[in-house]
Amino acid sequence: MQRSSRRMTSVLAAVALTFFVLITFAVGRAQTATPAPHQGQAPATAPAKTAAEAFKNIQVLKDAPADQLIPAMQFIAASLGVECEHCHVGREFEKDDKQPKQTARKMMQMMFAINKDNFNGRREVSCYSCHHGAADPVSIPIVSEEEPKPEPEGARQGGMNPGANTPALPAADQLLAKWVQAVGGAEAVQKISSRIEKGTINFSGHQIAVEVYGKAPDKRLTVTHSPNGDSVTAFDGHVGWLSGMGPPREMTAQESEAFKLDADFYFPVHVKQVFTQFRVRPPEKVGDREAYLVLGLRQGQPPVRLYFDEQSGLLVRLVRYAETPVGRNPTQIDYADYRDADGVKIPFRWTLARPGGRFTIQVGQVQQNVAIDDAKFAEPPMPAPPAAKPPSP
Repeated sequence: MQRSSRRMTSVLAAVALTFFVLITFAVGRAQTATPAPHQGQAPATAPAKTAAEAFKNIQVLKDAPADQLIPAMQFIAASLGVECEHCHVGREFEKDDKQPKQTARKMMQMMFAINKDNFNGRREVSCYSCHHGAADPVSIPIVSEEEPKPEPEGARQGGMNPGANTPALPAADQLLAKWVQAVGGAEAVQKISSRIEKGTINFSGHQIAVEVYGKAPDKRLTVTHSPNGDSVTAFDGHVGWLSGMGPPREMTAQESEAFKLDADFYFPVHVKQVFTQFRVRPPEKVGDREAYLVLGLRQGQPPVRLYFDEQSGLLVRLVRYAETPVGRNPTQIDYADYRDADGVKIPFRWTLARPGGRFTIQVGQVQQNVAIDDAKFAEPPMPAPPAAKPPSP
């Protein structure tokens, strides 16, 4: 019974982590800013700590922002297909007892040198460039196990003149306009000012009740329920915050920036205000359907990949990236089961995935244009510290 309880606690912790890092969550900035203080709080004056200041025995990523160290470790683990214990000793992460940790430091230094000497410091080479999800990189080409298939007649000639038979791609404005019409039109979208969705999260075979609250223009709150208590992930219109696995805390600037995108209640209508430039790429498969890829670009931030169903025009996938000192952590959100709700089409199912895991939310009930107090999205006050005990006589 204790083992089952620990397993459920682990699942809930992973779900909560996934919500604020996945929903990602993870369109981030290369630099971390100090979060804006809440009303009534004194402005924060201390600069953000570096990894070396916040953690013990940091040798390579000394000057990286402290809140980027864990995402960097997640990127390395996903690139090598390993867990933390591959390099670290249990929870004593500062120890240097394992040789793979020493090797990882040398590999990071090599990677930084390659990018500095060959790509003007741009992060073109990362851990994944060589490892591709394996602890040991493969340096020998794979031997083919199949006979080569004959090329269709004319294919080689067409390859010499790429684009000769390629249909012209629609403009980004055309695809974005089709999306707005597919969900019901700008006027219908903006008639909805709030939404409450209730359903379940399916994570590692467990189903957990969930509620998602949204309020225009940019407030969002997700609550997961379980016998072990509630976990909350929220954006109050300015910053994000979390609670449930300990005292409530504000998200980092990177986490808030990620969750802010999901909190935009009128995202289909606002998308041209969110991004400064768009680029259209040829259709790709999303499930069993073709979807046009539109890259949304913003100054100083990784691109966001938007996939629109070729037939319906609906957004079926969004991929975004969180910057880390060693590479970009991807987050993929797949939207499905679109249904009409008061004249607007919304997804009743979405699946969130990162290299480390995935979960699916299935909505069963939707209420719209209901009153939701702004206080619901506000971060609760920190618990008061325990009173000091009087000295013994």
